[in-house]
Amino acid sequence: MEEPNEEPAKKGNKISRRKLLGGALAAAIVPVTASFAKYVQTGVEVSVDPTKVQGVPPGTVGKRSPFENPLRKPSDISSRTPLQDFFSTITPSDLHFERHHAGIPNIDSEKYELLIHGMVKRPMKFTLADLKLFPSFTRTCFIECAGNFRTGKEEMTPQEILGLTSQSEWTGVMLSTLLREVGVDPKAKWFLAEGGDAALLTRSIPIEKGWDDAMIVYGQNGEAIRPAQGYPARLLLPGWEGNTNVKWIRRIEISDEPYMTREETSKYTYPVNGKIRMFSFEMDARSIITYPSFPQKVERGWIEIRGIAWSGRGKIVKVEVSTDAGKSWNVAKLQEPVLEKAHTYFRFLWQWTGGETEILSRAVDETGYIQPSLKQLIEARGADLGGYHMNPVTAWRIKRDGSVLFKPEKYK
Repeated sequence: MEEPNEEPAKKGNKISRRKLLGGALAAAIVPVTASFAKYVQTGVEVSVDPTKVQGVPPGTVGKRSPFENPLRKPSDISSRTPLQDFFSTITPSDLHFERHHAGIPNIDSEKYELLIHGMVKRPMKFTLADLKLFPSFTRTCFIECAGNFRTGKEEMTPQEILGLTSQSEWTGVMLSTLLREVGVDPKAKWFLAEGGDAALLTRSIPIEKGWDDAMIVYGQNGEAIRPAQGYPARLLLPGWEGNTNVKWIRRIEISDEPYMTREETSKYTYPVNGKIRMFSFEMDARSIITYPSFPQKVERGWIEIRGIAWSGRGKIVKVEVSTDAGKSWNVAKLQEPVLEKAHTYFRFLWQWTGGETEILSRAVDETGYIQPSLKQLIEARGADLGGYHMNPVTAWRIKRDGSVLFKPEKYK
């Protein structure tokens, strides 16, 4: 290999070992695409042969390779997680989806307090240090926005369609532990959860959920929970719509009736056959194929169809995949362990012969619930579906040239 600013080796001349190996550092510039350019520093010298140069020394915080660049897709009120970029069901903390009502508050953990009062024997305030003194519990589960569904055009990625769901390993204290500490009145039926952001977001929650599997979590994927996810602590209600998992939790008030707040009357309700459904907490079973998906391309031969499925009512027991536009269905393999109220990875090996077709997936949970088609949703709820708890089967079109496009369906 020639060195910069040197004359090419003349024919017959001996090539030096230094020229052959490219030197210790070849002053190569990282090849950068237009879309990648704003994320990688151009002009950075990269070793042509990394075995011939000392690498970067240890640092205080690990970083991704500059050649790996997964990003959330932000809007004014949310950021969607890149489902198509993940190799497992765990979402990296910095890529967990976000949904805010008044931005991310900056809360000093040393001044943080959680008040529990109302129909209790002993109203109490708990600091973050207090919460960490109680027996801790760790579980893996998803959180999903109730409005997690978008359609409308063929050029949509899994991130754009269903990117308002993510999964983490959460650590904290069981809410039932705190309820016993304050002595809840047996007549209590509900509790109000209030967040510490500028919106003072509040939701009414049945007390049974508090005694069941609700948590106050302060850990996420082995570290302190991220500010966008509720630092210093948030309410975690496994399987229930994201809005009820109140972030920056600062107050819980025990009562014998719901509080009928804005977020459960004006918002987070939807029409069903001419009536309005309220307090629809649990997220229904659903799935999505993440590979192949737009804008990927495939080649003829064996393809491993991959994706995720989940249900707020328990475990996924089966995922079926169709490779002929829904005419027939095949059982996919589920990646163990299959956890309750958690994203479950599925795989199906398929031989594509080059013909145009559609691939789909549908999930079945342990209650026997089968993920519906859009047509079935309309038959059950009416033509006016609203925008919440939409979980229809989604399809990808495979073109003859191997390109993959989303199949949008109209429902409004």
